[in-house]
Amino acid sequence: MKLRTPNSELRTLWERDPKLTTLPLTLDEVLSQVQSDTPRKLLFWGEGIGRISSYVAGWMAGKGIDVIVLDGANRFDPYMVSSFAKKASMPPVSLLKRIRIARAFTCYQMATLIEERLVSLLKQKGEITQLQKPWVILLGLITPFLDEDVSEREVRPLFEKSLRKVEGMAAGGVPFFLFQPSAVSENNPPTPPLVKGGKGGFMDSKRAYLTRRLFQFSDLMWRVCQDDEGPKVVLEKIPKNFSCHLELGSGSLDLLV
Repeated sequence: MKLRTPNSELRTLWERDPKLTTLPLTLDEVLSQVQSDTPRKLLFWGEGIGRISSYVAGWMAGKGIDVIVLDGANRFDPYMVSSFAKKASMPPVSLLKRIRIARAFTCYQMATLIEERLVSLLKQKGEITQLQKPWVILLGLITPFLDEDVSEREVRPLFEKSLRKVEGMAAGGVPFFLFQPSAVSENNPPTPPLVKGGKGGFMDSKRAYLTRRLFQFSDLMWRVCQDDEGPKVVLEKIPKNFSCHLELGSGSLDLLV
């Protein structure tokens, strides 16, 4: 993954006019801002999220920060941590030792990881690192909740309970970095066109709800897209009150957050 060096002119422009919402920045530029002023709930949403979240975990560990990764998309790539270590001239093993990973394959497992396992991990890490709380990466938070075998009626309270738990930990000083692949992606294809008795409308409604709540929940959001010239990553700030156009199996849907 080719990442450019932070550009001071872009950072200065961003700080001078915080109302800008379409200024493209590289991942390194965004991380340089995060380091100086960390939002408590920062969302990266879009393409290549698995590799990007893994690179960011390496960046965190390289700063001496303990990292906890809850992976609901099964996309965490430890080789990207090694890639960052090589770039930073650091031994990969020293970074990997700072990263704890737990995976969830169902919405119930994700809820349990957040409400029980994460609390336990934070306490364990807190005993070791008294000066700085661990940082948490939630990779694919909404992905397990998209299970078509679980009704939206059951998903909503379970998801909201998980969000409240994260909100409480964030208010206590734990930074959360949320990485979410686009609701419709190669590993989460659109549902078939809605037919009488089919599940297309059900799944589209659930995707819309989860995506909208994730956007509302985040303090700051960045949309991730791949540059046509190569594997560079460009991010754009997304305002809180923005509209999102989703192409779904039974048509398209506009979300207003």
